[in-house]
Amino acid sequence: MTWYPLGAGLPFWAQQQLVELDTTTVIRWVLWLLVGFFGIFPGIVAYMVWLERKVAARFQDRIGPNRVGPLGLLQPIADAIKLIIKEDLVPRSADRWVHLAAPVLVLVSAFLVMAVIPFAVGLAPVDLPSGLVYLIAVSSISPLGIFLAGWSSRNKYSLLGAMRAVAQLVSYEVPQVLSTVPIVLWAGSLSLVTIFNRQLDFGWFVLSPPGFLAFVILLIANTAEVNRTPFDLPEAESEIIAGYHTEYSSMRFGLFFLAEYLSVFAVSCLATALFLGGGTPIPFVGFPASLISEDSTLSLVLADLIMVGVFLFKVLTFIFVMFWVRATLPRIRVDRLMNFAWKYLVPLSIINILIAGVWYEMVIRPGYLTFWNWVWGFAVTALLVVLTVYLVFLVNRKARARVALGSEWPSLGQVRTGATIGQAAR
Repeated sequence: MTWYPLGAGLPFWAQQQLVELDTTTVIRWVLWLLVGFFGIFPGIVAYMVWLERKVAARFQDRIGPNRVGPLGLLQPIADAIKLIIKEDLVPRSADRWVHLAAPVLVLVSAFLVMAVIPFAVGLAPVDLPSGLVYLIAVSSISPLGIFLAGWSSRNKYSLLGAMRAVAQLVSYEVPQVLSTVPIVLWAGSLSLVTIFNRQLDFGWFVLSPPGFLAFVILLIANTAEVNRTPFDLPEAESEIIAGYHTEYSSMRFGLFFLAEYLSVFAVSCLATALFLGGGTPIPFVGFPASLISEDSTLSLVLADLIMVGVFLFKVLTFIFVMFWVRATLPRIRVDRLMNFAWKYLVPLSIINILIAGVWYEMVIRPGYLTFWNWVWGFAVTALLVVLTVYLVFLVNRKARARVALGSEWPSLGQVRTGATIGQAAR
């Protein structure tokens, strides 16, 4: 049985004859859903929490969890049991059904991202021709769930926390999406499997100047999207009690953290697949995919085992960097957080798309890699980077001069110290 989208065959549909929905495909999807949703991913999240507590403890000269089981390895299970058996409290004035649905929406959004990640050859749950668009669409469900959590609680602090969270997530989605445009340009496809295969021919995309800049922008935007330090304003306990989940308890409260840590794992998988060649251990080398032969299932299994191991190692490195940043940097102010997204990351992302187009014409489009391709590509890229830095410098200097000339009102610190408006203007 073949499934076609509504209106298939019309010229504005980007994909046709998506999936053969035979019995084998249905069984495979059900297994992915059951094993992933109820087995693998909750286990990954539980021990990510244990790992973060251990890493933070080492940074702070402590031991971390060490009482429940050897090395504290059973502590996540004890925490999960405690959350499950705690009383589930719902405010009397809350919208009960929306209050229940909000954490489920956030969790489902984080889980659906994993559906198109290519862990190895043939180990992508679904190979969508527009997999990157699908990722953007399902990740946009999370802000909706967060806003519903704050609004349904009928608590002004929860609502304020939810509004700040949604503003942050929507703002950082823009540079996050723009940073993937160079990858789509170079791969010529929105499929993550095709992007992975393209990196077997031209090396990891992070190894080019525009690819490295896009990688850094994506890494920063991903950190903000999953509410990690220094962008964890939605959960700023000292400022807005606990953010959008103030009125949640028991396992509903646990679902938010389950979704957050699963999102950390998902964005690490995404960055690995887009920029670091997925499960390939060495750039510009086909190993271990070159081991696969059509008449040998054993070679496929062996290659996939190697690739899954390398893929998870890269993902674990991303996760460790996020833990490291949390143990090192303080939380930034909300106005600076928003300024950083709109005044720096978005312009850099747009300029980087131009640079990526130049790199495509100089290096990738000829169809082969030569020394002169790289020389010309690096020369033009360096020139564009210098011009970009100079323009940013001029714009910032002009903006600061305008603010200095037009500052007629005292700052909050000046008001507290008794400075008058006239003193502040002078």
